[in-house]
Amino acid sequence: MMILVSACLFGKNCKYNGGNNLNSLLTQLLKEEKVLLLCPEQLGGLPTPRTPAEIQEGEGKDVLAGRSWVINKDGEDITNNFIKGAKLTLAKAKIENINLAILKSNSPSCGVNRIYDGSFSAQLKKGDGVTTALLRDNNISVISDEDFIKGENTNESN
Repeated sequence: MMILVSACLFGKNCKYNGGNNLNSLLTQLLKEEKVLLLCPEQLGGLPTPRTPAEIQEGEGKDVLAGRSWVINKDGEDITNNFIKGAKLTLAKAKIENINLAILKSNSPSCGVNRIYDGSFSAQLKKGDGVTTALLRDNNISVISDEDFIKGENTNESN
């Protein structure tokens, strides 16, 4: 079975600031697994580095439904890039028959159960990112890297 993983978690420099979110414990736990590393924001055509972005007035499912949008800190509407990236991620996941994704929390794309609140003040709110929402809508289980590691360390089921 192949697992979809946010590329930044494996040390790929695709984070908005040009860096990564390397999680060495996660990479160690998944060293025997087949993984598909993707960055939805890059797939959506955004450069690295890029201006930080947050979902305004909702969460990922609202963006997909056209009730909310993704705005970067410069005030540019980049909603279409996020939707495109989510759709391309889903398409690649379907090709690989993926049924589990491990994504980075807080991100407007990959956020799992919590995202930044849209004020660019580092405040979090409940909700999923755009890619997480689309994957979940298509029956792909999504878990954050932190929750995956907690489950691995306590032998809880994922």
